[in-house]
Amino acid sequence: MRGIGWSGQEERRWHSVIATAPPPPPPNANNPLQPTPITPTPVMNHVTEPPTPDKDLELMDTQEEEVTEDGVGDGGVDDGGGGGGGGGGITEVGEEEQMNGDAQEVSASTTPHDTEMDEDDARSEAKFHFRVKDFSKLKDTMLSPPCFVRNLPWKIMVMPRTSQNQDRQPQRSLGFFLQCNGESESTSWSCNAVAELRILSVREGQESFTRKIQHLFYSKENDWGFSHFLSWNDVLDPEKGYIKDDTITLEVWVSADAPHGVSWDSKKHTGYVGLKNQGATCYMNSLLQVLYFTSQLRMAVYKMPTESDDSTKSVALALQRVFHELQTSDKPVGTKKLTKSFGWETLDSFMQHDAQEFLRVLLDKLETKMKGTCVEGVIPRLFEGKTLSYFKCKHVDYTSSRTETFYDIQLNIKGKKNIYESFKDYVTVETLEGDNKYDAGEHGLQEADKGVLFQSFPPVLHLHLMRFQYDPITDSNVKINDRYEFPEKLNMDQFMQNNDSSPATYILHAVLVHSGDNHGGHYVVFINPKGDGRVSNQKGNLVGIICTCKTVSEVFLNSNEMLLLDYLSCNSLIKISP
Repeated sequence: MRGIGWSGQEERRWHSVIATAPPPPPPNANNPLQPTPITPTPVMNHVTEPPTPDKDLELMDTQEEEVTEDGVGDGGVDDGGGGGGGGGGITEVGEEEQMNGDAQEVSASTTPHDTEMDEDDARSEAKFHFRVKDFSKLKDTMLSPPCFVRNLPWKIMVMPRTSQNQDRQPQRSLGFFLQCNGESESTSWSCNAVAELRILSVREGQESFTRKIQHLFYSKENDWGFSHFLSWNDVLDPEKGYIKDDTITLEVWVSADAPHGVSWDSKKHTGYVGLKNQGATCYMNSLLQVLYFTSQLRMAVYKMPTESDDSTKSVALALQRVFHELQTSDKPVGTKKLTKSFGWETLDSFMQHDAQEFLRVLLDKLETKMKGTCVEGVIPRLFEGKTLSYFKCKHVDYTSSRTETFYDIQLNIKGKKNIYESFKDYVTVETLEGDNKYDAGEHGLQEADKGVLFQSFPPVLHLHLMRFQYDPITDSNVKINDRYEFPEKLNMDQFMQNNDSSPATYILHAVLVHSGDNHGGHYVVFINPKGDGRVSNQKGNLVGIICTCKTVSEVFLNSNEMLLLDYLSCNSLIKISP
C-alpha cells in the first residue's frame, strides 16, 4: 500500500479534534446521522523540527517523513520575512525601554465577532492593536501587552530595521513581528498559527496595508514577521495615510492550533479528546474520528454482539472500546488493541496505508460482523450509492446497461476548479469510435456513447480526491497540489438520473487533509460535529476549536491538500446536545 500524508481546510467554525467526545444523544429513527466538526491542517515550520512536547500530554503524533513549509508571509526571505527577536536573536529590552517612557500607547482588543469567547484565554483566535506614539523617534524594540490565544501570550513586536536596497544603499524599514510565549523558559512547547499583520490607514477610503504569515512558533523561533514590513519613509509620509500626529496603529489577527508541550486540556476547551498516534497511524486516527462522529454508525457499533469474541482478535470489540473511550475519557485514547485486532504486530504492518483502502476494509469488516444481528444492513444503508453504466449505439437500436454500487467516489481534480466540475467530468459521455468502437454483439462493432448516471446517493457521501496520479516521465505517483474548492452545502440534483429517488442535498461533515507526498507525510481531519459550521481539528492526541465565525471557504482559503471529503445528507442530520 502506498504511503500518504495529509490535506484540507473548511468554512465557518470548526474544531481541531483528536480527543474524546461528550455522550451522544439517543438515536433517532427518522434522523439517524449527526454532523461532525471539521479541523484545519496544521502548517509545519520551515526550520529545524521543534523539540518533543512534554510527556504529560502523552503526545505520539509522529510522522514518518516530516514535511515542512515556508512559514514566511508574502514578503519571503528577500523581503525580510522571518524571525525578528526572542528566539530569532534579538534581545528583548526591559519594560521601560519597550514603552520608551510615555512615548508609546497600547491598546488590545479581541475580534468584535468573537463575543462568546471575548474573555476566554483559550480562544482559538483574536484581534488586537498596538498604538505607537512619537513613531519617528522610535529607536528600540517594543512589545505590546499580551493578548491570550490558546492560553499563550501573543505580542506585537515593532522595531526600526536597516537593510540595503537594490542600489546597495542603506534603507530604513519598519520591522513588524508577532511574538508567541516570548518570556517562557520552557523549550518543549510549540504552536502553529496563521496571522495577518496590518498597519491601519488613518485616511478615509484608503485601505490598510496587510501582510500574512504562517508559522510554527516554538522556543527557538518564538516570533515571526517582516524585517521590511514597510519602508520607514512610506510610514512617515502623510500622503500614504498610515501616520497622524506622529502616531501609527498596528493590528494583528491571529488564529492558532491547539499548542503542544503546554498545559492544554482538549476535553475542557472543546468537549472532545484525541487518539494517540502509534507512529504512523494518523490516517487511521483521522478516519476513526470521522466514523465516530457519524452517530448512527456509532450506535450500530455499540449494538454489535461481542460477548463471546476473542478480545485479542475481535475488530468489533476493539472498535467498541475506542468509541466508548472517545465518549467518556478525559485523556487521549489509545488504539493498540484495535491495531492488534487487525493483526498489525510487526513494523511492516505499521507502514502508512492508503486511507481510502483502510476505510473500505474497515467498513467491510463491520458489515460482515453485523450480518445476522439487529444492525445488519446498516453499513450499506449509510454508505452505499448506485450508478448506472451504459453503452448506447448511435446507428443501431442497441443499449447495454449495468447497475453498480459504490461506497465512495473517486474524483479527478487535475484541471478542475471545484467539486461540481469534477462531477461533470465524471458523468461526461465518451464516444467510442474508430479503433475503439463498441462490440454490440450481433450488431458487430458500432459507434456508441459510453456514460454513467447516478441512480442514488447514500446518506453519508465519501468523496476521494485523486491528488496522487501516475507521472510517466518520472515513472512514479506524484501529488497534485492544485487549489480545489468545495462547498459547505452540496446539491447533487443535477447529477441524478431521477431527482426523487434519494436525497441529494448535503452538508460538509469532515475534511481529511494530507500533508506530504507519495513517500510519506501526515493526516489531519477537520470535523463539523454539530452541522453548525463549528470546526474541530483532530490532530494527534489534541483537539482544538479552529475558528469562531469564519466560513468554510475562509478557513480553507489557501488549502491545497484536501484528500477526502465527507458529506452528510441534509435529510439525515440530527441535532445533538453541546
